[in-house]
Amino acid sequence: MTETFDVKLDEKHYMPDQRFRETAWTPDYASAYREFLADPEGFWEMLARELDWFEPWDRVREWTPPYARWFTNAKLNITRNCLDRHLTDGCRDKPAIVWRGDAGESRTLTYQQLYEDVTRFANGLAALGVGKGDRVCIYMPLVPEQIVAMLACARIGAVHSVVFGGFGAGALRMRINDAGAKAIITADVGYRRGKIIPLKEIVDEALADAPSVETVIVLNRSGSATPPAGRGVDFAKLLEQSAPGCPAEVMDAEDPLFILYTSGSTGAPKGIVHTCGGYMVGTYYTTKHVFDVKDNDIFWCTADPGWITGHSYVVYGPLATGTTVVITEGTPDYPDPGAFWKLVQDLGVSIFYTAPTAIRMFMKHGEEWPQKYNLSSLRVLGSVGEPLNPEAFEWYYQVIGGSRCPIVDTWWQTETGMHMITTMIGDPMKPGFAGKPVPGVVADVVDREGNPVPPGTGGFLVIKEPWPSMMRTVHGNDERYCTYWNTIPGCYTAGDLAVKDENGYIMVLGRADDLIVVAGHNIGTAEVESALVSHEAVAEAAVIGKPDPLKGNAIKAFVTLCTGCSQSDELTAALAKHVREELGPVAVPSEIEYADRLPKTRSGKIMRRVLKARELGVDPGDISTLEE
Repeated sequence: MTETFDVKLDEKHYMPDQRFRETAWTPDYASAYREFLADPEGFWEMLARELDWFEPWDRVREWTPPYARWFTNAKLNITRNCLDRHLTDGCRDKPAIVWRGDAGESRTLTYQQLYEDVTRFANGLAALGVGKGDRVCIYMPLVPEQIVAMLACARIGAVHSVVFGGFGAGALRMRINDAGAKAIITADVGYRRGKIIPLKEIVDEALADAPSVETVIVLNRSGSATPPAGRGVDFAKLLEQSAPGCPAEVMDAEDPLFILYTSGSTGAPKGIVHTCGGYMVGTYYTTKHVFDVKDNDIFWCTADPGWITGHSYVVYGPLATGTTVVITEGTPDYPDPGAFWKLVQDLGVSIFYTAPTAIRMFMKHGEEWPQKYNLSSLRVLGSVGEPLNPEAFEWYYQVIGGSRCPIVDTWWQTETGMHMITTMIGDPMKPGFAGKPVPGVVADVVDREGNPVPPGTGGFLVIKEPWPSMMRTVHGNDERYCTYWNTIPGCYTAGDLAVKDENGYIMVLGRADDLIVVAGHNIGTAEVESALVSHEAVAEAAVIGKPDPLKGNAIKAFVTLCTGCSQSDELTAALAKHVREELGPVAVPSEIEYADRLPKTRSGKIMRRVLKARELGVDPGDISTLEE
């Protein structure tokens, strides 16, 4: 990890309409944060009491670093909060899930219908011998049945491990075997951009060496699949033959809810373990307060449940608040770059949560596409997955939000389970800055010894106190979990570089291993990338360091251009001049390579280490999360 470094901060800000603050669930950030600091356990206990529990807790928190227990000895089932309680609170006939397929198919499930499907499927799983503590792998396209499967597992206390339906057989096999999955739930095919994804074939290949799996449940989407043989079970028949009304398994607050695999920069993917009680409270609270969810909101998080964003802000958080959730199998630019905006218009989406990668793709296609549609239903915009560069913020705010919608640029991780840093609804928004720690979170920017650094000085982003939805361990590798807490003394180390301004706003600069030392100067890749993207010809950029005999490292940039722009020596010179003017001569790339696309994870993060490995001619390590 590197030393601290100075960062030039732009203090531009936007103030949302005063009405947002007046009606927000957290109307005064400063007061809410002071209340949290004065009584942290009382703060979380108050939120937990809004939810349904079988039995209350003995203590809110037990903290023996690096291990925490939350809501000690409390008993619950998260699905009672996502389903049962909405059958009596006026949401019974309210749409819970509104789905659009890749080819435009549509389905809507009310909370009553979702309850019935989940409890039927839960009874079906139990009849197959799946029970509390068993691990179930879910490898499905983004269809309502995927969410039904997740909730059915939680209903009976089985631990689900969702694997994104774009992974290959090797990555799937690794996750099945590491989790020791007893069953796998899949579909015969998925659809993406009009193409068929042969999911069952991939599962069959993965199961050639996966001895723990006893049952394979297959959703027949194509309408032509033959019934699975041997250990195979038909999803629809299992649902049809099972009765509704499965009792919710009584779970301890610290019982595991799910395992979700995430790739680090080195080593095998990590199975992040989240537990029932704290995760439920954290995702419920942040969905309600960060997005300021109201009863009539139509909530669309564009993530897949194969990622933590989908777990927390497609499934558990929104359903716990009784929100109508939009899910779609489609992609942002299929069948054309107006696909998402048509859905916003047609469904009346009021809260829209997506990734900066998608926003920059929309920018590349131009303003004319969103301008074809009525986006007046939008009330709140959100960003997730990587830092939202100022240029993308401006476009998102002005073109999509009509300069009226607050933007919640959220920083968090698979490991944190919930939002940790953002700008709460009603507070001033600063392009490039995620914001401040949400009430309930103690975050800071520190040096390698854990000392806070002055405003304007870059350092390491850390969390100084435990929070309810924190991961409890890495499955089968507790030592790997402990490294999060012992890298910097007394802190959870996120692995990200950041800087604070005088008002406590935090700008996330990128991964700590994405800092380039050029002639003794520390250059953040995110800063150079943001400078490049601010040029009108550039859609996306990725920057790496290459060994240089004189400077130690030289900067190489990979650039994708906006539609209608062509690479040329003149453009290369113009981009170098632009970076020089933005950041100074030390940050100018010594080489610029143009590319049609950049290597990304399926959640939209650019994998710079893949580019660097290619440049150096070395093995890139684990690339199971690579999109293609």
